Amino acid sequence: MKKTIDDSITNKVYEYRVLARLSQRELAEQVGVSKQTIFVMEKGNYLPSLLLAFRIANFFQVSINDIFEYVEEGEISHENV
Repeated sequence: MKKTIDDSITNKVYEYRVLARLSQRELAEQVGVSKQTIFVMEKGNYLPSLLLAFRIANFFQVSINDIFEYVEEGEISHENV
């Protein structure tokens, strides 16, 4: 049996970026990544490194927990392998 954990991280990068009136490209330049990285992060298809998460939070001058939220999806589930 293989144990899986269905936890995830949600983010509010889009909301903070729009409130700051920044394009994806502008935010990407400020935090040192590509526009594509910001795009996929906003869509929830990319989990940033801890370093990038801190860069984004610092750029917006908020706590990392204000932008990124850990979501526990319940107990550990078991899958047959």
